[in-house]
This record gives sequence, structure tokens and C-alpha cells, in this order.
Amino acid sequence: MTDTSEVSPFRVHLPDLSIPRFTTMKQQDCRQYANAFKENAAPPWLHALYMHWLKLLAEPFKGVTSDGQVRPGLFTLQDEGIPIDEIVTAASRAVDLMSESQRERIFYHIDSAEWRTWSNPEFLLSDKGVRLDEVSVELRDAILAVLRASLSAEGYDKAIGAMRVNGFLGELVKAPAIMNEFSYNFVLFGKAPSSSEPWGFSFYGHHLCLNAFFYKSQVVLSPWFTGAEPNLIDDGPYKGTRILQEEETLGLQLMQSLPAEVQGRARVYEKLKDPAMPHGRWNHDDQRHLLGAYRDNRVVPYEGVLVSELTAEQKALVDGILNQYLLYLPEAARAARLAHIQSWYQETYFCWIGGFDDADPFYYRIQSPVIVVEFDHHSGVFLTNKEPAKFHIHTLLRTPNGGDYGMALRPLIPGVEQKFQWDGVM
Repeated sequence: MTDTSEVSPFRVHLPDLSIPRFTTMKQQDCRQYANAFKENAAPPWLHALYMHWLKLLAEPFKGVTSDGQVRPGLFTLQDEGIPIDEIVTAASRAVDLMSESQRERIFYHIDSAEWRTWSNPEFLLSDKGVRLDEVSVELRDAILAVLRASLSAEGYDKAIGAMRVNGFLGELVKAPAIMNEFSYNFVLFGKAPSSSEPWGFSFYGHHLCLNAFFYKSQVVLSPWFTGAEPNLIDDGPYKGTRILQEEETLGLQLMQSLPAEVQGRARVYEKLKDPAMPHGRWNHDDQRHLLGAYRDNRVVPYEGVLVSELTAEQKALVDGILNQYLLYLPEAARAARLAHIQSWYQETYFCWIGGFDDADPFYYRIQSPVIVVEFDHHSGVFLTNKEPAKFHIHTLLRTPNGGDYGMALRPLIPGVEQKFQWDGVM
């Protein structure tokens, strides 16, 4: 638990709820709010980004790369020991509790492009599946049981923490119909949850988006996004809840541990919005992070310093950071994934943007052929801080070279036997 006896830093940045933005928002439900955004194109910078997202979606999936070329052969089918039978049982029970109309909305083809339509803003831009704040408590609990079965215990707690923080923000701005603890959509991909055939789910909403692909005892939990504004609940039944502090602390420890010469090579920009940044390196919504919603095909060149150059102690900090970013995975899958990532440390880069004194907000990225993680302190969206602050955080994970959504594994999965002969009576 966190000591909240002192006034939380975000409290001085609470917005004026009497302005039209918030008085209007208070009267809308999630669909009215999203439709008004689409029809009025306001705020214009975010609507322009949304239109750009739709252009990105129109492109076939390729995958994140460092140079525009997808590297083959990086991922293999393997037994990761996940409790697939428990996961299938939980997902099947959730489906059984759905009405006919809900079941019609919940399922998409395993290769549907709708995998790629998750997004982290509060707007319900892709209304598919079921929304947890609109279903019965029994069905909502059954969907959460799917998360509990699919994630590690620590990962589940992290996801629930992000949901509770989102509900706290909704209370702060008096818009619980838009943002609440259960304002998240759940959708399934594949014919049905299965212990022998590929399937998956997407769970997405404001500041929490999880995409899970399953094949037998293997899981690909990528891409995912987790954020918080603020990252601390300082009042109410969940007082003391705080998320993303370990990712922040370990990243700063790593940067501070580097010699000055290495710090200089790791830091690609001194300022969080640096005049030296090329056009498009920063935008109002993503700010510094590069691989959020719809960025499935982005080319992100390597920057910074090689992890293989670091000392054993510094590599241990890298391990710790990555362990936090892999926390959603069940323990055995997490260990297998971390070992795979470590085998690529000779081509793993760490880069930094901003200052690195204790109080400084910052951005960092760890990137290799088999993983990209990003951490970014943001300025206010609902809170009024114009400069990035440590109480608004975005984090995300991508699996480059076609690994997101399990795409790189799919060609390796045996398909239906192609040859056919009718053996019946003519």
C-alpha cells in the first residue's frame, strides 16, 4: 500500500468541471460520447489521429520492424505450460452465459482484422463484443474469470488495478458512464475457445488493452497497453492502489547506473519535446511512444546502446524491467519468453529521452528483434498539467517481426487436411 497522508501531486491539476467539456460529458453515455467525437471532429488533433489510424488499418498486417523487413524464423511453436484447459473452461462458461445477440457480437474469425482495432483513449471507437458495464454481474464476473485464468496472479492484479484507476478517474471528472471500473470490451476470435485449435481474445478500453492468442499450451500476449492518469488512487474503497511504479523505478535505476559516456549514447533527445525531433516523432496523443494503437506495421530503427555492452548488474536491471513487462504472462510462459529475449541481448537496444534526476519525467524503450517495450510520462489529458508528469504513465509491449497477435506462429500451425475424396455411395 502507498502512504497517501500527504496531498497527492495530481490534486493541484484537477480540472474545472464547470467547463462545457465536462458538463457535456457528464450527460452522455459511452456511445453518445464516441459519436459526438466522430461527428464533430473534436478535439481536432485526436480526431485527425483517429482518421490516420483508419488509414493504417487499411494496410495488410506486416508487423513492427526495425528496418522495414520482417525477419523470419524468430518464433516457434512450443509447450509453455499454460493452464489451457482452465482458460477454455472459463471462456466457455462466459459464452454460455451470453444471450443469443451477445454471442452474435462476441465471435470474429481468427484472422479478422478486428484484432487490430483496439485503442486506449476513453472513446469507444470500435464497438465490438460485449462491454462489461452493460452486462449482468454474473457474466461480468465470468469474463473476469477468463482474465484470471489467462494471466498470472500478479498480472491479473495489475489489470484490475488499471481498471480501478480508470474508475477513479471517471469519478474525479464526474463521467462514470464514460470511464468506470468496467468500461471495457471483451471479444473472442476463433470458432470457439479450444485446447487444440487456435483462438484468442481482446480486452480493451481506456488505459488497458490486452490481446491474447492461444494455441494448445502456448500463449502470445501481445500487443498490450497499460496506462494510468493518475497512477495512484488516494481516496475511496481502493485507496492506496498504485500501478506502473516498478517499471518507472527500474528504468530510472538503469539509466542512472550507466557511466556518463554511455548515458550520452543512450539519451537520444535531451528534452521530452525536443526541437531536434523530426516531424511526427511527437504527437499530442502518443507523445513519445511509437507503437500504440494501430501502429502494427511501424518501422522503428534501433536507437541507444546495446544491452550486451552493459555490466552484469545493469543487465540484471534490464531483466527486472522486462520481467515487469512480461508480468501478465503465466509463470512458465514468462520464464520461456524472458529466456528467448535474453538470447537476443547482442541485438537489444536501450534508449532514453529526457532528464534522469530522481524527479524528472522521462521516456525509455528496450527493443530487439523479438520484443519492444516502451515507457512514457505524459502531460495531462483529463488533468491540467501541461508538461509530462510522473502521475500520468503510458506503457506498452509489442512483439516485432510479425509476432503480434500470434501472427508469426499461425503459418506453423497444422491446418485442415487439404486433400479430399468422397467415399459415399454415388
